[in-house]
Amino acid sequence: MTGQMPRLSKVNLFTLFSLWMELFPSAEQQKKSQVKCLCLPLIGLSEQTDANRSCSEFNLTALYMTDSPGGVKKSGLVVVKNMKIIGLHCSSTDLHAGQIALIKHGSRLKNCDLYFSRKPCSTCLKMIVNAGVNRISYWPADPEISLQTEASNPMTTDDAKLDAKAVERLKSNSRARVCVLLQPLVCYMVQFVEETSTKFDFIQKIAKSEPNSNTDFYTACRQERIKEYENLFLISNEETHKQILMTIGLENLCENPYFSNLRQNMKDLVLVLATVAASVPVFGCFGFCNSESQQTNETDHQGLPQEIARHCMTQARLLEYRTEDHKTGVGAIIWAEEKSRSCDGTGKMYFVGCGYNAFPVGSEYADFPHMDDKQKDREIRKFRYIIHAEQNALTFRCRDIKPDERSMIFVTKCPCDECVPLIKGAGIKQIYAGDADAGKKKADISYMKFGELEGVSKFTWQQLKNNALEFRDPTARENGAQKTKSLDDQQHQNKKLCLGHY
Repeated sequence: MTGQMPRLSKVNLFTLFSLWMELFPSAEQQKKSQVKCLCLPLIGLSEQTDANRSCSEFNLTALYMTDSPGGVKKSGLVVVKNMKIIGLHCSSTDLHAGQIALIKHGSRLKNCDLYFSRKPCSTCLKMIVNAGVNRISYWPADPEISLQTEASNPMTTDDAKLDAKAVERLKSNSRARVCVLLQPLVCYMVQFVEETSTKFDFIQKIAKSEPNSNTDFYTACRQERIKEYENLFLISNEETHKQILMTIGLENLCENPYFSNLRQNMKDLVLVLATVAASVPVFGCFGFCNSESQQTNETDHQGLPQEIARHCMTQARLLEYRTEDHKTGVGAIIWAEEKSRSCDGTGKMYFVGCGYNAFPVGSEYADFPHMDDKQKDREIRKFRYIIHAEQNALTFRCRDIKPDERSMIFVTKCPCDECVPLIKGAGIKQIYAGDADAGKKKADISYMKFGELEGVSKFTWQQLKNNALEFRDPTARENGAQKTKSLDDQQHQNKKLCLGHY
């Protein structure tokens, strides 16, 4: 990102992260995504309109709404301590996000702030309050126990209303502050996010491969995401929204101008989320690929499913908008993968740390130079003072990086020569990043070491080749190890299955 930039507040960043965690791809969604990709022809970009539409149609609202019986909505959760993220969670098939937080953090939740994508149910709230949390913020739309199922199941709605009353009683009798924290976006923030997302490296790489070299596909993708996320996170009917707000104890927000301001703030945040998500698009045969590696069964060198890789990179993109460098924003987030699947909706994946480029903590922004390499006087350039996004992610991580687990860092720009040795030294196994600057040496910063890096798998945004699209069948094993089926093998198997029906 370039230019004088407005910033996201931390509260809005945490809120956006909670909404995005609600959309974390489940195991079932990943499997459907892999099957869908197998059905797409590997064609040139000039012919990819239909393929792109197929990918977009597959990524519909229904895909994410893995609600449990009884009107329980999937929800996302961000755990914050001292204004630093220490946990990212989402509901699983068996557990709510709040229950997962209790299992993962236990008594460490004391004095933490929790940001939910939906108001938690009484079952979760009583345990969270008991853990001694400081504050619970939630998105003021349909709660976790849905109040929007009356037409299909009135009995379920009665249960939801009873649960809402129990939540209010717990709220009024607890030390924790249960509230709605939504801050208006700074002026021109939505416009700025749209402009910078259009210029993002991934979008530009796709545009350059298009015959007409334009970004019209991004506009279409953004509109689809806006429609999808508005259906998920907003309540279109104002009267219905007011009824829900009154039921969950927010009567004071039902009068104007508070009500209209609330709806506008919610809409603006959804626009930001959709705009950023569209900059890491599901488009044709583009995705993250390690072009340097050969086919291998080693877990450390196998790439993540594309859905998860895009999801994590979008988190890094959101972090960009917290940068203190008003010329270039960079975000980084570290995840790791346990040996076995956990109770979390993220499966084996767990959050390690995140960061964005900024000046040292506790210092005044004006105390440091902030000029780029266009300034002739090298003494007043910023590069010796800025803490890079990768450095902040490593410094403020909440978990250790374990050598026997697959860990990965997602960075919105190519890591520079200052950060590459740190990433390798920390024991991170994989890097997902843009490669627009790879191999370049600029006036004050160099990106030469990224291409020379060994021992760490590098996944960059590329047009995937035939052998890059893989289908991992958990039942296929060779010599005791999981065998990866190629696209051709899987298509051949599909043909045999189809013939069996006739």
